Amino acid sequence: MKTLRNTVQLIGHVGEDPKSHRFEKGMLVTRFSLATNEQFFKDGEKVQETQWHQLVAWAKQAELANKYISKGKEIAIKGKLTYRSYENEAREKQYITEILVHEILLLGSSVGKQETI
Repeated sequence: MKTLRNTVQLIGHVGEDPKSHRFEKGMLVTRFSLATNEQFFKDGEKVQETQWHQLVAWAKQAELANKYISKGKEIAIKGKLTYRSYENEAREKQYITEILVHEILLLGSSVGKQETI
């Protein structure tokens, strides 16, 4: 059960092309969003609800995400939930929830195969 602590697994579509930043010491971080959809019936009508998730990948995962992932691509990810805060220009505290990506599975590739990166 120890491996189940703070584990997130999602399947969805990438909402934007990944954006990368390389730090002075060479470490790369890539950020992108993922949309997951849930369908249910409410008052006899089918309703689709979309949730948006902010993803962060570092080092090798960041490089692979930057190379293989683009807006609209269906992917599955495994990672962990993280929280951070910062002060904006108006000196107001802002809170951010992100998923730190450990594994990415490319779905719906052109050759009909799934690829883990």
